[in-house]
Amino acid sequence: MRAFFAPWMVGPNAEPTFLVWIVATLVKMIAVFTVYMVGVALLTLAERKISAWMQDRHGPNRVGKGWLQPVADGVKNFVKEETYPDAANLPLFILAPILSFVPALITWSVIPFAAPWGSVFGNIEMVLAPLPVGFLFILAISSLGVYGIVLAGWSSNNKYALLGGLRSSAQMISYEIAMGMSTIPVLLLAGNVSLSQIVNQQAFETWNVLNLTVAFLIFLVAAFAETNRLPFDLPEAESELITGYHTEYSSMKFSMFFIAEYANMVTASALMATLFFGGWDIPFTLWDNVAPHTALKTLLTLGCFATKTLFFVFLYMWIRWTLPRFRYDQLMSLGWKLMLPLALAYIVAVAATIVTLDALGFEHGSVPFHVGLVLLNTAAVVILFMIVDRGRLVSPAYSRLDRRDLEKLRAVSSPHRAQPVSQAGD
Repeated sequence: MRAFFAPWMVGPNAEPTFLVWIVATLVKMIAVFTVYMVGVALLTLAERKISAWMQDRHGPNRVGKGWLQPVADGVKNFVKEETYPDAANLPLFILAPILSFVPALITWSVIPFAAPWGSVFGNIEMVLAPLPVGFLFILAISSLGVYGIVLAGWSSNNKYALLGGLRSSAQMISYEIAMGMSTIPVLLLAGNVSLSQIVNQQAFETWNVLNLTVAFLIFLVAAFAETNRLPFDLPEAESELITGYHTEYSSMKFSMFFIAEYANMVTASALMATLFFGGWDIPFTLWDNVAPHTALKTLLTLGCFATKTLFFVFLYMWIRWTLPRFRYDQLMSLGWKLMLPLALAYIVAVAATIVTLDALGFEHGSVPFHVGLVLLNTAAVVILFMIVDRGRLVSPAYSRLDRRDLEKLRAVSSPHRAQPVSQAGD
């Protein structure tokens, strides 16, 4: 047996042979996408259990004490009848769920999920496709999901589905710009668009959430909007549009939209962990970042990456059962009037700070360099939330009326009970 494998055993620090690379890629594809799909199914159970916990309920507890509920839901969707509206455009109607489902899976392929494994067959990268432009690949592929949603809304020939599709396309395009802009400071610090290089830069310096706090906050809000999750679920507003762009869908085509939503949640959570929280890096140690790259390091870094990703998935679910939905005008106003100008101003501020620190002779990665960036972010957060905003712009429930105009309206509507705003409360 050893004689059979001997031609491919090149050592732990060498590049693997082509055959080993092919086999390793196939094994990673099967393992990653199996775990990915099973994990997405279990996330539906997790959301129902978390919502029940927050509302003091039991949640699913009948089928296998609740653990087999995703299996029961899947079997039900497989055996349900496929329905097609009479006036629908059938080719596009069938194609739409696929266009939403496929990009959600492909985007995961360039995210490094663990430290490389220095096996006897060579150095195996723990990423399906270690592209040198991995981050740009994610932005390009994830933007294709909007086509599936738009086609689902239009091809159904249903007014509610059409409104949901239009809302979703406007929302995703609006917040996609802010999301892309918020990552430019990350690229400025890393000097590379490879996700593996971004992880290594944070491992040997400091996590980007400390250096680029405002960029992380912009990315976080834009990620909620891109995945159509509360408080940005305007395309699926049940109280207004039934279920939005998938009103006419049934059976597995209906399920594919939800699988795509949860898959996008996982991908966005993994991307936040990678760009701002060090990815698979174990904090407060460099043991996992230097040779030799053993199997133990790979397993521990995989667990660290999964923990960070699941934290953000839990945050998605927590926010859903905590915050109310935005109005549509507030949704668009937040994206275009606040987040986009803020992202542009932050890019200029970070670039100017980096140039200034370089001119002062502070090297990238040095303590004074990071102190300067942390001070910039502290000042930006204080100015943004405590001086400029003060709970008015970011809050989804503020009134655009002047206080004096509000008093006039109250006086007209109830002249006998009119009272000052300071006493009546807002």
